[in-house]
Amino acid sequence: MYTGMIFAFVFVFIVCALGTLVTTAIFRFFGKRGYLGNLFPNVRGGIPRGVGLVPFIMLAFYLLSEFSDLVLIIGISAFIDDIIGRRKLKFLNLEIGQLSRGIGMILVIAVGFYYDFGLSSILIAFLIQPMNISDMQPGSCVMVTVIMSVITIICMLIAGTAPVHELPATYTPLLLLVVCLAYCPLDFMGKIMLGEVGNHVFAICLGVSFYLIGGFVSTLLLSIVTVFLIAFVRRNTLRAFFRTNLGIFNPTFGDFVMDVLTGGGLGDFLRKIILRDKQITVENDLLIKLGFRRLLYNPHALYSKVVVSDKKIPYLRKGG
Repeated sequence: MYTGMIFAFVFVFIVCALGTLVTTAIFRFFGKRGYLGNLFPNVRGGIPRGVGLVPFIMLAFYLLSEFSDLVLIIGISAFIDDIIGRRKLKFLNLEIGQLSRGIGMILVIAVGFYYDFGLSSILIAFLIQPMNISDMQPGSCVMVTVIMSVITIICMLIAGTAPVHELPATYTPLLLLVVCLAYCPLDFMGKIMLGEVGNHVFAICLGVSFYLIGGFVSTLLLSIVTVFLIAFVRRNTLRAFFRTNLGIFNPTFGDFVMDVLTGGGLGDFLRKIILRDKQITVENDLLIKLGFRRLLYNPHALYSKVVVSDKKIPYLRKGG
């Protein structure tokens, strides 16, 4: 059995690596001629987006059936998001891609309950949010995926996790690790983008892997670890983003964590519904450390500026 797994992983690695190269070449060829739209955004001269389609296909084929169903649901809805981009439904003022993603998450939860994942289904679906935020700079999402896959494998070995359908429990995170390693070189170099299809699928696979260790508790704990890891990996770009776009000149690590948990279009849409056009200023030291300035920042407010207390005037060091 283990020999068969090794041969399967070698085959998956080769096919995924070659498939990534071929897909990149095809996307670049048609993208430069203006045929791919949102799949070839004008970033650094044009970069293929949605190349995570290759890992999606590989994982959908080689995961166990109940897991591959979750991957198929989120992969299809996420790729629709990649294709459509930021076009909106005017009567809802909601991006079509966000709606597709939201429907996919709801279906993942429903199917997860059908397969007896219980409340863990909600955590698995929610992991899409932080993994989506992690994919906003080259290599960050795949770095997090590799690290968390290794941590999951170690946890399974320590806990002695029982086999799943006669396959070792480690098969799922190992497959994810192999696929991610085969895909990632061009991503680290900033030559390609996973797109929603890639980071969403990686999120579901990580969530399922966390669940296999010990159910809801392991899913919750490792999801928290993932959020903190993403906040740490993205801390420098988030610091610059807060200073430039949000007026938070002295962000705390809590702000980074809160951005990972609630940032992005969906989070801003919920803020618009809850806060309407109000901007709440946070000056309490404890709440500032916990990231409530980012949590309550409302880009739809009439006056979207975070006020820094006079007692907290930041000292901006050279280059920092």
